[in-house]
Amino acid sequence: MIKVFIADDHALIREGVKNLVSQSNEIQIVGETASAVSLIESLRKVKCDVLILDLSMPGKHGLDLLKEIKIIFRDLKILIMTMLPEDQFAKRTFKAGAAGYLSKESAPDELIKAIIRIASGKKYITPSLAELLANDLDGDSEKPVHDLLSDREFQIMKMIAAGKSQTEIANELSIGVTTVNTYRGRILRKLDLGSNAELIHFAYRNHLIK
Repeated sequence: MIKVFIADDHALIREGVKNLVSQSNEIQIVGETASAVSLIESLRKVKCDVLILDLSMPGKHGLDLLKEIKIIFRDLKILIMTMLPEDQFAKRTFKAGAAGYLSKESAPDELIKAIIRIASGKKYITPSLAELLANDLDGDSEKPVHDLLSDREFQIMKMIAAGKSQTEIANELSIGVTTVNTYRGRILRKLDLGSNAELIHFAYRNHLIK
């Protein structure tokens, strides 16, 4: 029996996952949480094989949380299930230790298959993600310039592009305003941009924000 823990701040999503996996006699839900802050403590209290993790829970940034979980629970298989765009986040989550990436839109058709696959020690990769990864291996293909950004830089770039102030970003990430400003400078240099206005335009042009 594959023991699964669900981490998602939306009760309807958690209920939907439980209803879906109830169709399989190979999977058992052993716990759930709506809080990124309490997730690690919850995982210490229950034994599970697969964690279904939403990247957008309040309290801690998804990639930071994913990396922290993999440090503490090295053998835990993590399936990312999120509304965030695959082309922006999937490769970053795999580099951070995820075993699979699934959009919430495709979950009804793919969730059971994804859980069983990653529980067996394999990766779960959608055809569209496989194409993205294949393009990365093609030396002649043009990669998005924002792939040059680190995970933290990418995170802060999206927050700036969404109109958040440096103080808001600092408070949300529990870092100093000076640190945010340092990251901002690195982001602008890497993207060859001169201002926040240019950064916002870049983000819209590359479909990084809506």
